Formats: sequence, structure tokens, C-alpha cells
Amino acid sequence: MREHSPFTEEELRHICGAGRRRDWERGEPLMHEGSPPDNVILIEDGLVKITTETPNGYTSVLAIRGPGELLGELSCVDGGRRSATATALWDGRGVVVTAERFRQLLAQQGPLALAVLRSVAGRLRQSDRQRGEYGAYPAGTRIARVLADLAMRHGEPVPGPSGAGAESDVDVDAGSVSVTGSVSVSVRITQRELAGAAGTSRESVARTVRALQQDGLVTVGRGRVVMRDSRALLRWRGE
Repeated sequence: MREHSPFTEEELRHICGAGRRRDWERGEPLMHEGSPPDNVILIEDGLVKITTETPNGYTSVLAIRGPGELLGELSCVDGGRRSATATALWDGRGVVVTAERFRQLLAQQGPLALAVLRSVAGRLRQSDRQRGEYGAYPAGTRIARVLADLAMRHGEPVPGPSGAGAESDVDVDAGSVSVTGSVSVSVRITQRELAGAAGTSRESVARTVRALQQDGLVTVGRGRVVMRDSRALLRWRGE
């Protein structure tokens, strides 16, 4: 849980000690946009997508959170309603801390409060970067960069040398990513979710994945994308 977490082991212990453990199933909503901020969740296992609904019914994927990251901390601090919905991408578990207990914890633990502040600042920086990329890059490039980012932040090792056998062994809703050419990792995201994360259409995702496949960077399966080199995806400039 520590690898991609903004918190130290001690800070994670403080959070875990203040709450109760909860399991969830794939597709289960953990928080709803517009709801009151009654708790914070620390993800221990699994990925969670953060989405918001536009007035015309479009679902935008704002981020994907993984182990060691918090959900809902900003609204618990400022008291505002939830600004987005959090939904489990697959079965997972975490620690639920009530909003009141979380605020008490921040008041008692100065280093933890500073770590939460750093985490929120980092997310704001990432959001600013993504908005800049929407204007600077075409849809295909954004899609490739989202895939690369998911691989580096949330990839899980897949057995087999250089991903050998991964195409038949990984769940059909997962994507396998080769970061170094010798180690394969997997992330679970559908084409619809990928379109929402890149701010484009499913048709654009389908075209981009075909182009990436022609360039030898990915292979595709039903509901998944198998990527060979995340660094090459970051450099890819599309159609």
C-alpha cells in the first residue's frame, strides 16, 4: 500500500487506527456526487474511479485512485458536498474514517495534516496538467498518455517473462502494461472509462488503440488493452 501513497507508514497506521475496515465489490459506489461528507476512505486494495456527471449526461473520469490514497478528504475538511462520485473498478478493501474523527486526527497529528495538504496540492497540480494537455494534445495522444500514467501509477505485475502468456491469463476487463520490456503489469480499465479519462469519445479510443496496435505498442482483447512500453506511449504523438 505504501508504494504510491503520499503518506508514511506511521501516518497510514494513524489513519487505519482511527477507522474500520470495509470490503467492496466491483462497480460498487463508495461515494456519491452531491452527498454530504460523512467519511473518508483510505484505499488498501483495488482501484477506484472518480467521476462527475455533466448537465448533458456525459460522465467524465477525473482520476483513478489506488492503494494508499484517500477518498473524500477535501469535502470532510471544508464541509462542502461531494464534488464527484467514487466507484470501485474491481473488488477491493479499505478503511473508513468518520469525518469528525478525521478532522480530530488532523488536529492532533500535525505531520499527517501536512501530508494531506501535500496530497491535495499534488492532485491540483495533476488536474492543471491534464487541463493543459487537453488543449495541447490531440485526443489520440491524450489516450496514450492516460494509458502510460495508469501503467506507472497503478500497474500490477503479471506472471510470465516480458508478459508472455498475459493475453490469455489476464481478466478480460484488464489491461496489461509492459513498463520496462521485461516486466508486465496490469491495470483494469474499459474503453468507456478510458474515453472519460482522456476527455474524448469511445470511437476515438477505438481508432487510437488500432493505431497503437499498428505501431506495435499495444495489442487488444475484449474489454482490455495490452501495452508493451509505457515510455513509448508517452512519446507517441498519434495519428
